[in-house]
Amino acid sequence: MKASFLIRRIGYGLLLMLGVVVLNFLLIRLAPGDPAVVIAGEMGGATEEMLESIREEYGLNKPLIVQLGIYVGNVATGDLGESFFFNQPVATLIAQRILPTILLVVTAQVLSIAIGVFLGVLAARKPNGVMSAFVSIFATIGYAVPVFWTGIMLIILFASVLPIFPVEGMQSVKLRDANLFVQMLDILHHLILPAFTLAIIYLAQYARLSRASMLEVLGSDYIRTAKAKGASERSILFKHALRNAALPILTVAGLQFGNLISGALLVETVFNWPGMGRLAFDSILRRDYPTIMGVLFFASAMVVIANILTDMSYRLADPRLRGKG
Repeated sequence: MKASFLIRRIGYGLLLMLGVVVLNFLLIRLAPGDPAVVIAGEMGGATEEMLESIREEYGLNKPLIVQLGIYVGNVATGDLGESFFFNQPVATLIAQRILPTILLVVTAQVLSIAIGVFLGVLAARKPNGVMSAFVSIFATIGYAVPVFWTGIMLIILFASVLPIFPVEGMQSVKLRDANLFVQMLDILHHLILPAFTLAIIYLAQYARLSRASMLEVLGSDYIRTAKAKGASERSILFKHALRNAALPILTVAGLQFGNLISGALLVETVFNWPGMGRLAFDSILRRDYPTIMGVLFFASAMVVIANILTDMSYRLADPRLRGKG
């Protein structure tokens, strides 16, 4: 892989982040609602003098273009501002919430790719068989069902009928003083339902994509050659075909990472998972501009980084692209 390719991709990523910062700022500031009114309401009064004082304290009385310039300059130095309501730096709030979100999103991504690709390979093995029909029906249903509906149905099922998984939170209060191993098992126990809820829609997409990709590759000449040489079915599926069939899956995995983060907002709200999605939801209700913009900035940065890593892995997986700049 050429260094010029990596430098160019990082440069594009920085330019994209600048556009995201400006767009986020304008969209949120032009949305209806005055945070000064919300803050004054929390303080127990909303006189005109109090509103003016709050606007001056948080710089809300300055022209929009001046506020934008100050915000972009602060972000460039790593300062995401201070929350209106939590009275803490936004970076600190995000740092406290980022690990639960990463744990949820990465687990959902791994689950959806691993199970989806496995189902797709099984379906491609016999395109007209029962497994193929099952995967097609499952993928259609999984893709059509909204993620919040799946979450609510799982909560109802496991809260009343099969109470074997916790349906809210990340840890049991009674186990917070337990040793590290017990705490990790407890977090894993809490993680199962939200991760599966988030994974199921993308799992269906990967199953469908990998089935189609595998069917195309299995019809190639080199697969027929491998069969003629006596290669086993397992070797043909997982050694010869899956590697080439994985290229479009890698591309989609990078693009889907952004959707996973946005889906995490809903899942965290449904399961009361203490991540960035829950923080964003609370901040939107309170018109907490700095926190909303900070969460959006950080989520966008994660998507850009994921896309760069996807491009790199794509080139590592496909030898034809390694020499290109």
